[in-house]
Amino acid sequence: MFIVSLEYIKGLPEVEACLPEHIAYLERYYKEGIFLMSGRKKPRTGGIILVKADHREQVERLIREDPFHREGVAEYQIIEFIPTKTAEDLSQYRETA
Repeated sequence: MFIVSLEYIKGLPEVEACLPEHIAYLERYYKEGIFLMSGRKKPRTGGIILVKADHREQVERLIREDPFHREGVAEYQIIEFIPTKTAEDLSQYRETA
């Protein structure tokens, strides 16, 4: 499992210009079951995407497809973790170390 943390490096007008394409990008990977959760940071300095992927290289490939990446609107940090404990409703995502 991966947490992708986006940090905007351009102003909100540039972010907003890319937002419709970014939302379409998110929807594509939600439908494939790869993206599990996403949203804006508060304050609005970037966003978070929770990604179910087999390896970091897959996440890096997905990031390259993001319109925010393509347009140089955001920088990305990838954090891998093993969800060994979850709420019961999320038990399907539990992993063993």
